[in-house]
Amino acid sequence: MNRPDIVEEARRWLGTPYLHQAARCQAGADCLGLVRGVWRSALGHEPEAVPAYSMDWSEPQGAERLWQAASRHLLPKALSDEELGDVILFRMRAGSVAKHLGIVSGLSERASFIHAYSGRGVVESPLSQPWRRRIVARFAFPMEAS
Repeated sequence: MNRPDIVEEARRWLGTPYLHQAARCQAGADCLGLVRGVWRSALGHEPEAVPAYSMDWSEPQGAERLWQAASRHLLPKALSDEELGDVILFRMRAGSVAKHLGIVSGLSERASFIHAYSGRGVVESPLSQPWRRRIVARFAFPMEAS
């Protein structure tokens, strides 16, 4: 699956209701569930079982579990190397763990990303400066499953 196909697949998920720990298009998804669903469409079976996780994403322990999992299965990129279909990881507050994911769906003056969050479901949002300053890592989907 190429980068435009990744974006097209992510857009199929638009309107999916938010449901913590879910990963089913039009049934329910959280931000990780969206990325997992796009992975399944692009690459087939998920590379590892996802353990149960709380909405605080291991904040009390300070463990970067989401970042570590992304690093195991996605291809790390430089923050400045922005391309369609990238998976971006956000730290929502200074001093907290990174716990939100999105998929880049537009570039340049039309910069945008697709993500899921509570109360909104899967949406496409402008990649505005408030969002950009929260990005802590960037990844690409591998061309084939590991």
